[in-house]
This record gives sequence, structure tokens and C-alpha cells, in this order.
Amino acid sequence: MSGETGLRERKKQRMYRTISETAISLFLQRGFDEVSVADVAAAAEVSKPTLFRYFASKEDLALHRFADHEDEAARVVGDRVEGEPPLEALRRHFLAGLERHDPVTGLNDDPDILAFHRLLYGTPSLVARLFAYIGRSEDALARALSEAGPGPGPGSTEGGPEDITARLAAGQIITVQRILAQDNWRRIEAGATAWGVQPEAVEAAERAFTMLRSGLVPYA
Repeated sequence: MSGETGLRERKKQRMYRTISETAISLFLQRGFDEVSVADVAAAAEVSKPTLFRYFASKEDLALHRFADHEDEAARVVGDRVEGEPPLEALRRHFLAGLERHDPVTGLNDDPDILAFHRLLYGTPSLVARLFAYIGRSEDALARALSEAGPGPGPGSTEGGPEDITARLAAGQIITVQRILAQDNWRRIEAGATAWGVQPEAVEAAERAFTMLRSGLVPYA
């Protein structure tokens, strides 16, 4: 039974990717506002009802690439080595992303990645929808920090001081990572190369996490 479940899940994920990549290709060719959901469904060879079973909105078709990153920060905190402070694990993970030029850090000059970022940041409805993804990232990280922090952990009262501390910390961390990534992307969009930007990107990340560390003592 577990094998059948795994196969169904893999097929589902392939369908997600196929529909999303088809949509992104059309959006890049013709512009987000010029492509309808019906156009995407036809190009992906699925019906509109089938498409909407996978994606709740047209914007989600473009932002599926961010779905895998929604709980990334939370996973980093949850999977950190024993005794490692959450903030240090997140710093280490972000610096590793810069080292491998992970697109999520903004430090990537691949033409297709740059074109996608232009599409994203140049389309107001996509930017607005992106903030919903960011909000879910903050929520997931706040839960992970609440479990990892100095308070009573999972049993703490929702809305209490421990919960507020974790939520404030998560908001700051996710915001810092977003600003660092956008700054990297803007420099590359202006004509710099990823390798050329990398030293300053690393320096900025180290400075940012040092600032976070001074204000988020419980998680540092």
C-alpha cells in the first residue's frame, strides 16, 4: 500500500511541475496578464477543473517554485545538529545557499532565473501573492522556534509571551533573508555577475545575522 501511495504522490508532484513550468513558459513568452488559465490548461493538456485541483489561482501557477521553500527555514531549525542555536543553523544554511548560488538567495545569474525574477517582481499580483507564501514561512518558522526556544515549547499557550517571541523572531529572520536575496538579485539585474556579487553578498549576510544575533538572544 505504501508503494502505491508513494507512486501516486510522485505522479501528483510531476503534474504540479508540468503544469507550473508550462505556465511559467507562457508567462515569460507573452506576459502574465496576457495568458489565461484556459491557455495554460490547453498547453499542459489538462482540463481547467483538473488545473484548479492542483492550483487555487493563476498566481500560484507562477509561484509553485516557492512552495518547496515555504517551510525551509523551519526545516533547518528542526534538523539542526544537537546543541546548535537556531539562528546559527539558519546563518550556516543561508551562507551555503550563497556558495552554491541557490536562486532563492538571489545570487544567480542564469538567464532563465533572471527572467523569472523579472516576471515576479514586475507583476503586482504576483508580488502580492508572494507575501502569502512569506506569511506561511513565518508561521512555520515561528512554530519551529517555539519548540526550540527557552520557553515551554509545544505546550505553551498560543498568543502567550513565548508564542509572541517566536513570531517576532520568525518575522525578522524571514524579512532579513528576503531583503538579502532581493539586494543580490537587483545587483545582478543591473549587470553584475553572481561571482562578482558573491563576496559582498556573504559580507552582507554575515552583517545581517550579526545584527539578528544581538536582538534575538534566546535563539542565538
